[in-house]
Amino acid sequence: MIDMGENDSRILLIYTGGTIGSVKDNDSGALVPIDFSEIHRHVPELEQPGRSIESASFEPPIDSSNMGPEHWKLLAQIIRDHYVDFDGFVVLHGTDTLAYTASALSFMLEGLRKPIILTGSQLPIGLPRTDGRENLLASVEIAAAMRLGKPIIQEVAVYFGSSLFRGNRTHKASAESMQAIISPNLPALAEAGVDIIYNDAQMFQDPVETFALWDTLESNVAWLPLFPGQPIDVIRRVTEWPELKGLVLSTFGSGNAPSNPEFKAALSEAHDRGVVMVNVSQCGHGAVHPERYATAHLLRDCGVIPGGDMTTEAALTKLMVSLGKGWKGEDMRSAMLHNLRGELTRYSSLVS
Repeated sequence: MIDMGENDSRILLIYTGGTIGSVKDNDSGALVPIDFSEIHRHVPELEQPGRSIESASFEPPIDSSNMGPEHWKLLAQIIRDHYVDFDGFVVLHGTDTLAYTASALSFMLEGLRKPIILTGSQLPIGLPRTDGRENLLASVEIAAAMRLGKPIIQEVAVYFGSSLFRGNRTHKASAESMQAIISPNLPALAEAGVDIIYNDAQMFQDPVETFALWDTLESNVAWLPLFPGQPIDVIRRVTEWPELKGLVLSTFGSGNAPSNPEFKAALSEAHDRGVVMVNVSQCGHGAVHPERYATAHLLRDCGVIPGGDMTTEAALTKLMVSLGKGWKGEDMRSAMLHNLRGELTRYSSLVS
């Protein structure tokens, strides 16, 4: 622990795994996790007056490719169990599934009044050109930032490459760039230059005032991206899965799909069985607008819920949490159409 005094801002660092927490072993050349109880030895700049930092770590740390709902539950439970004790939380995470974890946490944690900042890196923190050092230091500074006695950030966010984004708006767009994480449909919450400039107009505060954890997730969901010439048998294999509870369709442009009677029949049958289906665009930027083209009307007629400008990551994790709450019928449809944690921009055509 880095302890600076009784009145410090207290931050909990939680290391799940990933490149940011690795150094190169001198003998083998392989990347090995660092001991996060001694993080200050690797990043001495963390020691600042008026701030104390403690650490927790997954044992063992995991590659983010192995991250799943059980790990999201563990992470959320760590935050819940220490929520009263700390002013902010910084989660160190591999970049491959960082957007999924950030989205899941945003829906699992209700009534947040403290910052939860996820970050990672493209290069290990032990390498000279690492981006991990700046990402970590800025994340801690943001997690500790207060204004008028209250945290500036009161939601789940992701810091990467000098930008702070809403967690459930993020997507990993590059395996090479130091700006690997983007927010395609919402401006940054903050930009870090010489100073960290906060975009107050974009901040989200949950209207629910009582902090709570929803950690029952429904994992029997699927993602079905469409492509030209897609065999109907593939679609039916997904929609006819007996355990299927929720389906995210990744469609063309502003929410369009083939005008294929067999495709329509497959979706209609799934809807009649109670499968909750959500339509998001497979485009990197933009939203589903079901009113624009007749090909989008097919999905609406099959009971598919338009997902607006939600990312695939947000749509999937929102489905998992919402289904886990036991919502059904119109309650479920309303939840998917409306903002729960700032995950979508409201379009009048979605709710008409």
